[in-house]
Amino acid sequence: MDLLYFALLCSVLIFVHELGHFVWAKIFGVKVLTFSIGFGPKIIRIRGRETEYCVGILPLGGFVKMLEENRQEPVLPEDRKRTFEAQALYKRVIIVMAGPAMNVLFPILLYFAVFVGATRFQPPTVGVVLPGHPAEGKLQPGDRVLEVDGARVETFAELHRIVAASPNKELKLKVFRANEHVEVTVIPEERIERKPLDIIDRVGEIGIKPNRPAAVVGISKPDSPAYRAGLRTFDLVTEVRGRPVKTFADLEALLGENHGETVPITYLRPIDVPRAMGGLADLAVYEAGVAALTPEAVHGDLTLKTGLEPADMYVADVPEGSAEWKAELRAGDRIIEIDAVEVTAWSMLTERLMATPDRPHVLTWLRAGQRKSGTIELRREDYLDEYGEHRPRFFVRVSNWSPSVPEPWVNSPSRVEFAFRSALTETYDVIRFIVVGIVRIAEGKVSLSTLGGPITVYDVVGEESSKGVSYFVWAMAVISINLGLINLLPIPVLDGGHLVFFLFEAVLRRPLPLRVREIASLAGMVLLVALMAVAFKNDVERRWDVIQSQLKELVD
Repeated sequence: MDLLYFALLCSVLIFVHELGHFVWAKIFGVKVLTFSIGFGPKIIRIRGRETEYCVGILPLGGFVKMLEENRQEPVLPEDRKRTFEAQALYKRVIIVMAGPAMNVLFPILLYFAVFVGATRFQPPTVGVVLPGHPAEGKLQPGDRVLEVDGARVETFAELHRIVAASPNKELKLKVFRANEHVEVTVIPEERIERKPLDIIDRVGEIGIKPNRPAAVVGISKPDSPAYRAGLRTFDLVTEVRGRPVKTFADLEALLGENHGETVPITYLRPIDVPRAMGGLADLAVYEAGVAALTPEAVHGDLTLKTGLEPADMYVADVPEGSAEWKAELRAGDRIIEIDAVEVTAWSMLTERLMATPDRPHVLTWLRAGQRKSGTIELRREDYLDEYGEHRPRFFVRVSNWSPSVPEPWVNSPSRVEFAFRSALTETYDVIRFIVVGIVRIAEGKVSLSTLGGPITVYDVVGEESSKGVSYFVWAMAVISINLGLINLLPIPVLDGGHLVFFLFEAVLRRPLPLRVREIASLAGMVLLVALMAVAFKNDVERRWDVIQSQLKELVD
């Protein structure tokens, strides 16, 4: 099956490439003798009025043979104006460019087909407002963003796209809040995104997330009403006096007006099951329970009246032997400070840790109402990435458990526009990444060991096709762009080499001598074969590494 997908991918991409040359040659009146997909013995051969259409048994290449004066075949007098050389220079440039251009533009159609299949979207509803970000104090959980700068917003993806494209730019938001429309002005802060190959993007961020926290509670004081009622940290509240609870906001609403009346609370408590299923996994199962909660008869928020608060800042897991474990941080502890600065959200904690990941940090937490502290250092791993670059990687070993509840999905009436815009963005990102990768290789900053050949393509196609059709289409789009851009390299025998010849012709006002072009083409062929040999060697080494690791796993 993988071989079938590989043959399909190669055939489609080669067909698209050669079709570009063929169509524009026909448009300009050039006589096309052969249109062939694949090499080797012909399994299909169809004779047209003046063109022979062929399919070879090996789908690893193709060609469009046009009538040329310098070929061995004689050119009839009536066909002299239909040779490739007889065309104006700009026409020849277009014919040569058309193949790579088709490979670069074809992914727009592929990505469009993937994105247009999306039928459900997250609504532009604010679920969480992160502290320390521009949205704090301006947007609230539950706000529905209707417009940005007068343009209607239908999905959270649209809102995210607009914000990301507007760092340090004032945005006017029209928000639906508490059954009325509110105007909000916010300026996205600039955030630096560092990507492989030293690519840096500057994007806007206002600090919101789309989903609301579930009603998972945290209890830091053992003398609180919630603890006395039998509730514990990480309990998931499902009902209050028989009324269903989905989000923490629901819990706050149902208990907010309570002034000391005892109410039944139904909850689910996660119970750890270590080495479950014969040691295959560590699981947690829910155990149902009911508690009789009597809030304090005081005015104030939910935490003051009951001791309940969101579980966001509570530690759920600390691996034994980690720096956090050695600092005596344990599951159930509530983190309150980092480096003597109060933190009110887990995202704020991780942001501060990752801002200076290579230095020690002092954490302060509460356990059973007692204040404790310890010093931690993030775990560092140095690795060689797939592009041959040495990079450090830091890990926060402690984690929380604060699940969210998604808002009901919405259907976007502008699905086609969304798909087209997303396809353009995705195609641009891939083109930029590949171009930068080629430049980095030329600069010597990326090793030639990153080059891949047919075996790597075969492995990628097999892996992605096993995930589903959309993943296969995604892989086809990336490989198509690779094929198009590689063909534009200024190497004779490639389309880019022909464009170099045309550039000299434009400067010299005459074509380069045939002998010069032949020698250049021979040198280009040698270079191309050398690059293919390097790519094949890399393929074999990668496959051998995989086989060795598999054998080692079997032995172990």
